[in-house]
Amino acid sequence: MSAINYDYISMPKIDLHCHLDGSLSLSFLANTLNLKDLDIHKIQAPTDCQSLAEYLTCFDLPVSALQEKEHIRDAVIDVVRQAAGENVRYMEIRFAPALSVNGHLDLQDVVQSAIYGCQKAFDKYGVFTNLILCAMRHHSLAQNLLVARCAREFLGYGVCALDLAGDEAGHPNEEFASLFEEARRLSLPFTIHSGECGSERNIALALAYGAKRIGHGIAAIKDHSLLTACRKANIGFELCPTSNFQTKAVTDTTSYPLRAFLDAGVLATVNTDNRTVSDTTLTKEYEFALEHLQIKKEDLRTLYQNSVEISFADDSVKHQLLYLMP
Repeated sequence: MSAINYDYISMPKIDLHCHLDGSLSLSFLANTLNLKDLDIHKIQAPTDCQSLAEYLTCFDLPVSALQEKEHIRDAVIDVVRQAAGENVRYMEIRFAPALSVNGHLDLQDVVQSAIYGCQKAFDKYGVFTNLILCAMRHHSLAQNLLVARCAREFLGYGVCALDLAGDEAGHPNEEFASLFEEARRLSLPFTIHSGECGSERNIALALAYGAKRIGHGIAAIKDHSLLTACRKANIGFELCPTSNFQTKAVTDTTSYPLRAFLDAGVLATVNTDNRTVSDTTLTKEYEFALEHLQIKKEDLRTLYQNSVEISFADDSVKHQLLYLMP
Protein backbone atom coordinates (compact mmCIF):
# COMPACT_ATOMS: atom_id res chain seq x y z
CA MET A 1 0.00 0.00 0.00
CA SER A 2 1.23 3.49 -0.79
CA ALA A 3 2.84 5.48 1.99
CA ILE A 4 0.79 8.38 3.28
CA ASN A 5 2.28 11.68 2.16
CA TYR A 6 0.95 14.95 3.54
CA ASP A 7 3.42 17.07 1.60
CA TYR A 8 1.18 19.48 -0.32
CA ILE A 9 3.71 19.77 -3.15
CA SER A 10 4.17 16.10 -3.99
CA MET A 11 0.88 14.62 -2.73
CA PRO A 12 -1.68 13.35 -5.25
CA LYS A 13 -4.29 15.99 -5.99
CA ILE A 14 -7.81 16.30 -7.35
CA ASP A 15 -9.22 19.39 -9.07
CA LEU A 16 -13.01 19.36 -9.33
CA HIS A 17 -13.59 22.98 -10.33
CA CYS A 18 -11.40 24.00 -13.24
CA HIS A 19 -12.68 26.10 -16.14
CA LEU A 20 -11.16 25.28 -19.50
CA ASP A 21 -11.18 28.79 -20.93
CA GLY A 22 -9.85 30.34 -17.73
CA SER A 23 -6.96 27.87 -17.49
CA LEU A 24 -5.37 27.98 -20.94
CA SER A 25 -1.64 28.55 -20.80
CA LEU A 26 -0.08 31.68 -22.24
CA SER A 27 1.86 29.61 -24.76
CA PHE A 28 -1.30 27.84 -25.95
CA LEU A 29 -3.14 31.14 -26.39
CA ALA A 30 -0.23 32.80 -28.18
CA ASN A 31 0.25 29.87 -30.55
CA THR A 32 -3.44 29.25 -31.22
CA LEU A 33 -4.30 32.89 -31.82
CA ASN A 34 -0.99 33.65 -33.54
CA LEU A 35 -0.24 36.47 -31.13
CA LYS A 36 3.32 37.76 -30.91
CA ASP A 37 2.58 40.03 -27.97
CA LEU A 38 -0.06 38.67 -25.61
CA ASP A 39 -1.32 41.31 -23.18
CA ILE A 40 -1.42 39.47 -19.86
CA HIS A 41 -3.86 42.03 -18.48
CA LYS A 42 -6.53 40.79 -20.88
CA ILE A 43 -6.52 37.29 -19.41
CA GLN A 44 -5.55 37.70 -15.75
CA ALA A 45 -7.69 39.25 -13.07
CA PRO A 46 -6.32 42.61 -11.89
CA THR A 47 -4.97 42.80 -8.37
CA ASP A 48 -7.70 45.30 -7.54
CA CYS A 49 -10.53 43.26 -9.10
CA GLN A 50 -13.79 44.40 -7.53
CA SER A 51 -16.39 41.81 -8.46
CA LEU A 52 -17.26 38.60 -10.25
CA ALA A 53 -18.60 40.62 -13.17
CA GLU A 54 -15.21 42.32 -13.60
CA TYR A 55 -13.43 38.98 -13.20
CA LEU A 56 -15.49 37.49 -16.03
CA THR A 57 -14.22 40.08 -18.52
CA CYS A 58 -10.95 38.11 -18.65
CA PHE A 59 -12.60 35.27 -20.59
CA ASP A 60 -13.32 36.92 -23.94
CA LEU A 61 -9.87 36.28 -25.43
CA PRO A 62 -9.56 32.64 -24.26
CA VAL A 63 -12.99 31.76 -25.66
CA SER A 64 -11.85 33.00 -29.07
CA ALA A 65 -9.19 30.26 -28.98
CA LEU A 66 -11.88 27.55 -28.73
CA GLN A 67 -13.52 27.86 -32.13
CA GLU A 68 -11.97 24.90 -33.99
CA LYS A 69 -12.10 21.15 -33.28
CA GLU A 70 -8.34 20.79 -32.98
CA HIS A 71 -8.06 23.85 -30.78
CA ILE A 72 -10.68 22.52 -28.36
CA ARG A 73 -8.94 19.15 -28.28
CA ASP A 74 -5.53 20.73 -27.71
CA ALA A 75 -6.93 23.12 -25.09
CA VAL A 76 -8.01 20.19 -22.93
CA ILE A 77 -4.60 18.57 -23.36
CA ASP A 78 -2.94 21.88 -22.41
CA VAL A 79 -4.87 22.15 -19.14
CA VAL A 80 -4.31 18.50 -18.22
CA ARG A 81 -0.59 18.95 -18.94
CA GLN A 82 -0.43 21.78 -16.42
CA ALA A 83 -2.30 19.76 -13.81
CA ALA A 84 -0.17 16.66 -14.35
CA GLY A 85 2.91 18.74 -13.57
CA GLU A 86 1.74 19.10 -9.96
CA ASN A 87 0.55 15.50 -9.54
CA VAL A 88 -3.16 16.05 -10.13
CA ARG A 89 -4.49 12.53 -10.64
CA TYR A 90 -8.12 13.31 -11.39
CA MET A 91 -9.81 16.46 -12.64
CA GLU A 92 -13.14 17.66 -13.90
CA ILE A 93 -12.75 20.34 -16.53
CA ARG A 94 -15.82 22.46 -17.14
CA PHE A 95 -16.64 24.65 -20.09
CA ALA A 96 -19.58 26.16 -21.96
CA PRO A 97 -19.78 24.34 -25.31
CA ALA A 98 -22.35 26.82 -26.64
CA LEU A 99 -19.63 29.48 -26.67
CA SER A 100 -17.77 27.45 -29.30
CA VAL A 101 -20.75 26.79 -31.56
CA ASN A 102 -20.32 28.58 -34.87
CA GLY A 103 -20.99 28.13 -38.57
CA HIS A 104 -19.00 24.91 -38.78
CA LEU A 105 -19.27 23.46 -35.24
CA ASP A 106 -22.41 22.31 -33.44
CA LEU A 107 -22.66 21.27 -29.79
CA GLN A 108 -21.88 17.64 -30.53
CA ASP A 109 -18.76 18.60 -32.52
CA VAL A 110 -17.52 20.76 -29.67
CA VAL A 111 -18.11 18.18 -26.96
CA GLN A 112 -16.66 15.30 -28.98
CA SER A 113 -13.52 17.35 -29.60
CA ALA A 114 -13.13 17.98 -25.87
CA ILE A 115 -13.71 14.31 -25.07
CA TYR A 116 -11.03 13.39 -27.60
CA GLY A 117 -8.72 15.79 -25.79
CA CYS A 118 -9.42 14.01 -22.50
CA GLN A 119 -8.57 10.67 -24.08
CA LYS A 120 -5.34 11.93 -25.63
CA ALA A 121 -4.35 13.64 -22.38
CA PHE A 122 -4.89 10.43 -20.41
CA ASP A 123 -2.72 8.51 -22.85
CA LYS A 124 0.03 11.10 -22.47
CA TYR A 125 -0.18 12.10 -18.79
CA GLY A 126 -2.23 9.39 -17.04
CA VAL A 127 -4.67 11.87 -15.50
CA PHE A 128 -8.29 10.73 -15.27
CA THR A 129 -10.36 13.59 -16.71
CA ASN A 130 -14.08 14.16 -17.05
CA LEU A 131 -15.98 17.09 -18.53
CA ILE A 132 -18.72 19.19 -16.95
CA LEU A 133 -20.81 21.10 -19.48
CA CYS A 134 -21.80 24.61 -18.40
CA ALA A 135 -25.10 26.22 -19.18
CA MET A 136 -24.73 30.00 -19.08
CA ARG A 137 -26.80 32.41 -17.01
CA HIS A 138 -27.05 34.97 -19.82
CA HIS A 139 -28.22 32.40 -22.38
CA SER A 140 -31.84 31.59 -23.18
CA LEU A 141 -33.63 28.59 -21.71
CA ALA A 142 -33.71 27.03 -25.18
CA GLN A 143 -29.92 27.31 -25.50
CA ASN A 144 -29.33 25.88 -22.04
CA LEU A 145 -31.74 22.99 -22.58
CA LEU A 146 -29.73 21.99 -25.64
CA VAL A 147 -26.58 21.92 -23.49
CA ALA A 148 -28.32 19.80 -20.85
CA ARG A 149 -29.51 17.30 -23.45
CA CYS A 150 -26.04 17.21 -25.00
CA ALA A 151 -24.57 16.49 -21.58
CA ARG A 152 -27.01 13.60 -21.19
CA GLU A 153 -26.09 12.28 -24.64
CA PHE A 154 -22.41 11.99 -23.66
CA LEU A 155 -22.93 11.16 -19.97
CA GLY A 156 -20.57 8.36 -19.06
CA TYR A 157 -18.60 8.81 -22.27
CA GLY A 158 -16.39 11.69 -21.11
CA VAL A 159 -19.07 13.98 -19.72
CA CYS A 160 -19.98 13.60 -16.05
CA ALA A 161 -22.34 16.46 -15.17
CA LEU A 162 -24.04 19.77 -15.95
CA ASP A 163 -23.22 23.15 -14.39
CA LEU A 164 -24.61 26.68 -14.45
CA ALA A 165 -22.04 29.48 -14.69
CA GLY A 166 -21.86 33.20 -15.32
CA ASP A 167 -23.00 36.36 -13.56
CA GLU A 168 -24.80 35.00 -10.50
CA ALA A 169 -25.83 38.42 -9.21
CA GLY A 170 -27.31 39.44 -12.56
CA HIS A 171 -29.12 36.14 -13.14
CA PRO A 172 -29.97 34.42 -9.83
CA ASN A 173 -31.00 30.80 -9.52
CA GLU A 174 -34.72 31.63 -9.53
CA GLU A 175 -34.47 32.01 -13.30
CA PHE A 176 -33.37 28.41 -13.90
CA ALA A 177 -36.01 26.17 -12.34
CA SER A 178 -37.06 24.81 -15.75
CA LEU A 179 -33.47 23.97 -16.72
CA PHE A 180 -32.90 21.84 -13.64
CA GLU A 181 -36.33 20.28 -13.86
CA GLU A 182 -35.19 18.96 -17.24
CA ALA A 183 -31.85 17.85 -15.78
CA ARG A 184 -33.69 15.83 -13.15
CA ARG A 185 -35.95 14.33 -15.80
CA LEU A 186 -32.84 13.26 -17.71
CA SER A 187 -31.22 11.81 -14.55
CA LEU A 188 -28.33 14.17 -15.23
CA PRO A 189 -26.10 15.00 -12.23
CA PHE A 190 -25.38 18.67 -11.76
CA THR A 191 -23.48 21.23 -9.76
CA ILE A 192 -24.45 24.91 -9.67
CA HIS A 193 -22.30 27.98 -9.11
CA SER A 194 -24.09 29.41 -6.07
CA GLY A 195 -23.29 31.65 -3.12
CA GLU A 196 -20.26 33.12 -4.87
CA CYS A 197 -21.81 36.59 -4.75
CA GLY A 198 -23.13 36.60 -1.21
CA SER A 199 -26.54 34.98 -1.81
CA GLU A 200 -27.34 32.10 0.51
CA ARG A 201 -30.76 31.93 -1.18
CA ASN A 202 -29.07 30.76 -4.38
CA ILE A 203 -27.52 27.89 -2.42
CA ALA A 204 -30.88 26.97 -0.92
CA LEU A 205 -32.43 26.95 -4.38
CA ALA A 206 -29.59 24.79 -5.73
CA LEU A 207 -30.38 22.23 -3.03
CA ALA A 208 -34.09 22.41 -3.83
CA TYR A 209 -33.35 21.83 -7.52
CA GLY A 210 -31.35 18.71 -6.68
CA ALA A 211 -27.72 19.83 -7.06
CA LYS A 212 -25.20 17.29 -5.76
CA ARG A 213 -22.51 19.95 -5.40
CA ILE A 214 -22.21 23.70 -4.99
CA GLY A 215 -19.68 25.74 -6.93
CA HIS A 216 -18.00 28.01 -4.35
CA GLY A 217 -20.89 28.28 -1.85
CA ILE A 218 -19.14 30.87 0.29
CA ALA A 219 -22.43 32.42 1.45
CA ALA A 220 -23.54 29.21 3.19
CA ILE A 221 -21.51 30.27 6.22
CA LYS A 222 -24.11 32.99 6.87
CA ASP A 223 -26.94 30.50 7.51
CA HIS A 224 -26.36 27.77 10.07
CA SER A 225 -29.53 25.87 9.18
CA LEU A 226 -28.57 25.90 5.49
CA LEU A 227 -25.10 24.61 6.29
CA THR A 228 -26.61 21.85 8.41
CA ALA A 229 -28.94 20.90 5.56
CA CYS A 230 -25.95 20.70 3.21
CA ARG A 231 -24.09 18.45 5.63
CA LYS A 232 -27.05 16.12 6.10
CA ALA A 233 -27.56 15.88 2.33
CA ASN A 234 -23.83 15.22 1.72
CA ILE A 235 -23.60 18.22 -0.58
CA GLY A 236 -20.09 18.88 -1.84
CA PHE A 237 -18.58 22.36 -1.84
CA GLU A 238 -16.08 23.35 -4.53
CA LEU A 239 -14.07 26.12 -2.86
CA CYS A 240 -11.55 28.11 -4.90
CA PRO A 241 -9.71 30.41 -2.46
CA THR A 242 -7.67 32.64 -4.78
CA SER A 243 -10.61 33.24 -7.09
CA ASN A 244 -12.94 33.87 -4.14
CA PHE A 245 -10.72 36.67 -2.88
CA GLN A 246 -10.33 38.15 -6.36
CA THR A 247 -14.09 38.28 -6.96
CA LYS A 248 -14.65 39.70 -3.47
CA ALA A 249 -16.72 36.72 -2.37
CA VAL A 250 -14.65 37.28 0.77
CA THR A 251 -12.35 40.12 1.69
CA ASP A 252 -10.26 38.82 4.58
CA THR A 253 -8.75 35.48 5.49
CA THR A 254 -10.42 35.27 8.90
CA SER A 255 -13.86 35.13 7.29
CA TYR A 256 -13.00 32.49 4.69
CA PRO A 257 -15.23 29.49 5.50
CA LEU A 258 -13.01 26.51 4.65
CA ARG A 259 -12.02 25.82 8.27
CA ALA A 260 -15.59 26.30 9.48
CA PHE A 261 -16.95 24.03 6.76
CA LEU A 262 -14.57 21.23 7.69
CA ASP A 263 -15.29 21.63 11.40
CA ALA A 264 -19.02 21.41 10.63
CA GLY A 265 -18.51 18.14 8.75
CA VAL A 266 -19.32 19.66 5.37
CA LEU A 267 -17.74 18.00 2.33
CA ALA A 268 -15.51 20.94 1.40
CA THR A 269 -12.79 20.74 -1.24
CA VAL A 270 -10.08 23.06 -2.60
CA ASN A 271 -9.80 23.73 -6.33
CA THR A 272 -8.25 26.15 -8.82
CA ASP A 273 -11.26 27.63 -10.67
CA ASN A 274 -9.16 29.37 -13.35
CA ARG A 275 -5.47 28.63 -13.44
CA THR A 276 -4.54 31.45 -15.80
CA VAL A 277 -7.12 34.10 -14.94
CA SER A 278 -6.31 33.70 -11.23
CA ASP A 279 -2.60 32.97 -11.81
CA THR A 280 -2.81 29.89 -9.61
CA THR A 281 -2.22 26.17 -9.34
CA LEU A 282 -3.66 23.60 -6.96
CA THR A 283 -0.32 23.57 -5.15
CA LYS A 284 -0.61 27.33 -4.63
CA GLU A 285 -4.16 26.91 -3.34
CA TYR A 286 -3.04 24.33 -0.76
CA GLU A 287 -0.11 26.50 0.26
CA PHE A 288 -2.40 29.50 0.73
CA ALA A 289 -4.84 27.41 2.78
CA LEU A 290 -2.05 26.14 5.03
CA GLU A 291 -0.57 29.60 5.56
CA HIS A 292 -3.69 31.73 5.84
CA LEU A 293 -6.89 29.68 6.21
CA GLN A 294 -6.21 27.71 9.41
CA ILE A 295 -5.71 24.48 7.49
CA LYS A 296 -3.29 21.94 8.94
CA LYS A 297 -1.30 19.32 7.07
CA GLU A 298 -3.47 16.56 8.50
CA ASP A 299 -6.48 18.28 6.88
CA LEU A 300 -5.01 17.59 3.44
CA ARG A 301 -6.06 13.96 3.66
CA THR A 302 -9.61 14.99 4.53
CA LEU A 303 -9.72 17.43 1.62
CA TYR A 304 -8.47 14.72 -0.72
CA GLN A 305 -11.00 12.17 0.55
CA ASN A 306 -13.79 14.75 0.25
CA SER A 307 -12.77 15.35 -3.36
CA VAL A 308 -12.95 11.65 -4.13
CA GLU A 309 -16.32 11.28 -2.41
CA ILE A 310 -18.06 14.19 -4.15
CA SER A 311 -16.45 13.71 -7.56
CA PHE A 312 -18.60 12.63 -10.47
CA ALA A 313 -16.11 9.83 -11.24
CA ASP A 314 -17.32 6.27 -11.47
CA ASP A 315 -16.68 3.88 -8.60
CA SER A 316 -13.72 2.17 -10.21
CA VAL A 317 -11.87 5.47 -10.61
CA LYS A 318 -12.78 6.51 -7.06
CA HIS A 319 -11.31 3.25 -5.76
CA GLN A 320 -8.04 3.90 -7.58
CA LEU A 321 -7.90 7.46 -6.29
CA LEU A 322 -8.44 6.38 -2.68
CA TYR A 323 -5.62 3.86 -3.02
CA LEU A 324 -3.22 6.69 -3.92
CA MET A 325 -3.69 8.38 -0.53
CA PRO A 326 -5.08 5.87 2.00
